[in-house]
Amino acid sequence: MNPLDEARNTLQTALSRHGERACLTCSFQAEDMAVLHLARQFAPQLPVLFLETGYHFPETLAYRDDMARRWGLRLVNLQAELPRAQHEARFGILHQTDPAACCRMRKVEPLLKGLEPFDLWITGLRREQSPTRRHLQLEEGHTLPSGRVIVKLNPLAAWAWKDVLAYCVANDIPLLPLYAKGYTSIGCAPCTAKPLDPANPRSGRWGGAKLECGIHTFDREA
Repeated sequence: MNPLDEARNTLQTALSRHGERACLTCSFQAEDMAVLHLARQFAPQLPVLFLETGYHFPETLAYRDDMARRWGLRLVNLQAELPRAQHEARFGILHQTDPAACCRMRKVEPLLKGLEPFDLWITGLRREQSPTRRHLQLEEGHTLPSGRVIVKLNPLAAWAWKDVLAYCVANDIPLLPLYAKGYTSIGCAPCTAKPLDPANPRSGRWGGAKLECGIHTFDREA
C-alpha cells in the first residue's frame, strides 16, 4: 500500500471508530496541513488544537488565521494558565534560561489538559523528521496525566518530505511562508532557526541543544 492510501485508510478507520471524540493537533507546518486536509474528508468539523504559546512568529499566527478562515476550521487555541507577560514576570525569560521548563509550562501542560475530552489524538508526525521519531508507529497508546488512555494516531509516519510537498501541491495547500525563508522546522520564534545540519530538519530548534519540546518524547505510553 502506498503512503497516501495507508494514511487515508488509517484515518477513515480511526475516525469511524471514535466519532466525535477525536481531535488533531496542528502547528500549521506542512505535515499538519496535509494530515488535516486528509482528516477533514472524513470529519469536516474535527477540532483542531493549536498551542498558543505567546512566542510564535507573526507569520505563523497570520497563516493560522487565514487557513482557519479559508477552511472553516473548528480551531481551539490552547494556552498556558499565565499569559506571556505574567509568565515572564514570575519566572523570567525561561526560553533562555530553562527551555525545557518553558516548553513544559507553555506547550506540554496545556496540550495534555486540552486532550482530556478526546479518545483519539491525530498528529502529523513522520519518522523521517528526526532521529527521535524513527520508531514512530501508525497507532500508539498514550496515557494522560489523569490515567486515561487515548489513541495517538500518526497517519503520515511513513511519509517522506517529498510526499508531503507533493500532497500539498496536488491539493493546492499553500505553505507557511517561513519555509520560503529557509526554515525547515518551525516552532516558537526565539527557539527556531534555520537548520544547523541540512540532513536533520529539526536541527535548528533550541539552538541545537535538543530536538523535541517534550510533547512527543515524554509521552506516557500505554
